[in-house]
Amino acid sequence: MKTAVVFGGSGLVGMALIHELIADENYEKVTVVLRDYIPISDPKLEQLILIDFRHLLHLQGELNATDYFCCIGTTIKKAGSQEAFVQVDFEIPTSIAQMAKEHSIPNLVVISSLGANAASSNFYLRTKGKMEESVRKIYSGNLKFIRPSLLIGKRKELRWGESMGMFFILLFGWLLIGPLRKYRGVYAIDVAKAMIKLTKYPPEKVVFESKELKEILQGY
Repeated sequence: MKTAVVFGGSGLVGMALIHELIADENYEKVTVVLRDYIPISDPKLEQLILIDFRHLLHLQGELNATDYFCCIGTTIKKAGSQEAFVQVDFEIPTSIAQMAKEHSIPNLVVISSLGANAASSNFYLRTKGKMEESVRKIYSGNLKFIRPSLLIGKRKELRWGESMGMFFILLFGWLLIGPLRKYRGVYAIDVAKAMIKLTKYPPEKVVFESKELKEILQGY
C-alpha cells in the first residue's frame, strides 16, 4: 500500500488531489500539510497545520511516505511582493525537495507553470523555471513537473481575471490547435488525476506539459 503527503491542499488542484487520493484504494494514508484545516474528514486523512511554511523542515520526522505531491503556489498580487512570491513558489518547493531527498521518498510530483523558464524575461515564469532547476539539483528520485495552462474549476475565492480567462477558454478553446493547443484550459481534477498516475511513470521523462494530460489520463 502507498502513502502520500500533499503540500498545499487548500487550492484548486490540491483539494481535487486529496479527494482522488482518498478514493484511490492503492493509498492507505494521506497526509496534507497546510495553513488551515479543510472540511474533509476521512479515516485515511491526516491534516498537519503549519502556519509558516518556512518552518517546514520542523515536520520532517512526520512526513515519511511513498509519494510527495507539491501543490504550493500563489500569485504576486496575493503574495504582496516579488520577494514574498519567491518565498512561496521557489523556497518552499526547494525545501520539499530537500525533505524528499533526506527521507529517500521514491516519487515527487510538483505543479509548475506553462512557460516556466529560468531564462524568461517574465518574473513569474523565471521564478518557476528557477524552482524547477533547484528541485532537479536536490532531488534524484522519480521527479515529475506538471506545467498546466489555465486551471478550470470552482475556486473558493473569486479571481476576476482567471474567471474571464476561463470563460473564453471554455467557449473558444477548441479553436486552439497545433502549436496553440498547449494554451487550452485544463480541469483541476484532470491535473490531480495525472499527478497520481505519473508516480507510476519511469523516471526518464521529467516535464509534462498541459497538452499531454489527455494522453496521460487514457485508461485512468
